Amino acid sequence: MRPLPNKSVPARKAPAPGRARSRILAQWRGIDLSPVEKAQAVAARNVADLLPSVLKDLRIDARQDDAEIVRVWNSLIDPNLTAHAQPANLNKGTLFVNVDSSVWLSEIVRYRRKEILDRMQNSFGKTRIQKISYRIG
Repeated sequence: MRPLPNKSVPARKAPAPGRARSRILAQWRGIDLSPVEKAQAVAARNVADLLPSVLKDLRIDARQDDAEIVRVWNSLIDPNLTAHAQPANLNKGTLFVNVDSSVWLSEIVRYRRKEILDRMQNSFGKTRIQKISYRIG
């Protein structure tokens, strides 16, 4: 007969301190795990304290302004024109408008540029919309 090989039993990993079994074993052994549990606990924060910074990071105010510009654009400007030109964004007093074709871009720039600028300035003020830049896009 051959002797059996000497097998060693692998050591078990210590259970995580947050589990019920580990708490019971720690209590039975007389170990205090509360400092470890406190260190691993996530501190809860009040939603009212977090909300302003989250809204600022998401730029909700700027998105509301953009939505307002689109709404006013669609109500003030000729529907034939709004089907081919839509405001993209407002940056430092310049309203950028995307136009779907060069034909409509030429129509707007030649004949309707002043009328559109006057209507938008009348609604938002001359300091907020100083000029309009049209581009194909």
